[in-house]
Amino acid sequence: MEDRMTVPMNQSLAVQENIVLPGDTNAHDTMFGGLLMKRIDETAAISARRHCRGSVVTASNDGVHFHRPIQRDDIVVLESYVCSVGRSSMEIFVKIMTENASRDSERKFAAISFLTFVALDEEGKPTPVPGVEPQSSEEVSVFRDRDIRKQMRLKKREETNGLIHALIGDAAG
Repeated sequence: MEDRMTVPMNQSLAVQENIVLPGDTNAHDTMFGGLLMKRIDETAAISARRHCRGSVVTASNDGVHFHRPIQRDDIVVLESYVCSVGRSSMEIFVKIMTENASRDSERKFAAISFLTFVALDEEGKPTPVPGVEPQSSEEVSVFRDRDIRKQMRLKKREETNGLIHALIGDAAG
């Protein structure tokens, strides 16, 4: 791989905080998953843009892996940063925490998500991005399994493409 600039992961840190209001919840008084996914994508996009200093597009979302429900009146804190890169792609780690300010101020781990973004030049074509360097123990832990996540992502893409081709073939027949 060619020499390229490397930057600390925390340079791309983005934080979004919101209160979960009644209109944000389902019949179980927990936050709508789709609303959380929207906020995850927004926060991750900010991290990607900060890292590459340009335009980005979401390439994939590995999903949201819940550890605990997010309740009405919780404060939801999303922290994201670029945790791995390819030539023009960036893997973003999003950590979702909650706190209930009326009971205590302790933040509790609620979920995690990994997304992939691609940096685009002025013509909308993929463009190279800087490398990343982990510094904190959390960043090192997230960085460590990057190759495993990449292989899982590539396998999932292959499966999805196979299904799409099968469905197109069924529709054409």
